[in-house]
Amino acid sequence: MGQTIDKENIGIEPESTKKRTALSIVLGISSSLLFVAALFLFTLYALSGIKEAYLKTKKAQIVDSTTIDKKYCAKLDNLIKKNYQKYQELTPNQPYIVVNTTYNRFKLYKNKKLTREGFCSTGSYTLLKSHDKRQWIFKTPRGLYKILGKVTKPVWRRPDWSFVEEGLPIPAENDPVRWEAGVLGDYALSIGDGYLIHGTIYKRFLGMPVTHGCIRMNDEDLEVVFKTLDFGSKVYIY
Repeated sequence: MGQTIDKENIGIEPESTKKRTALSIVLGISSSLLFVAALFLFTLYALSGIKEAYLKTKKAQIVDSTTIDKKYCAKLDNLIKKNYQKYQELTPNQPYIVVNTTYNRFKLYKNKKLTREGFCSTGSYTLLKSHDKRQWIFKTPRGLYKILGKVTKPVWRRPDWSFVEEGLPIPAENDPVRWEAGVLGDYALSIGDGYLIHGTIYKRFLGMPVTHGCIRMNDEDLEVVFKTLDFGSKVYIY
């Protein structure tokens, strides 16, 4: 007939099975906790290593930067010293004068210090032609010159172009009409080839390029320049 059913065992789990299940749960939780702890420790270790590596790199960069700055500063200091020494060697010990033909200004130096500056007049760059096909360009020569002569109360000997410019006949070389006093001021300093540093009766034109090549100054500046510069003093014209 039919199978016999043990009513007492229906829906009832055995005691040994319960224990195995509980043990499995405990082991699972413990394993998870251990994994999480291990992961946490590894993360800390990794972060510590990264931080240490970053600090080492940063320190190395700072050291390199400091080293480069020191080398660069030392190089600059050395260059400045060399240039200053060269400047001292090139700067005359004697008084000297610098003439700027572009702006028609001068600067006078003594003991390597600027002692006076002001306006002057230099060459006009005008071209003059004569009937006998001669021509003149009235420019002030540029370069390094020296004071070759000093004269007080200079008298101007008019060159040929002076008469050509005024449409007058050119006189003989020794004709007294060539000599004219009072137009060069109280002093004149020669720099060679007929070029002078002298005074002028046309003071309103100082600061402009209006001369025939000489360097004109007002009376006060000319007197100081005359008394400051010696024979052989350098004249820089640019």
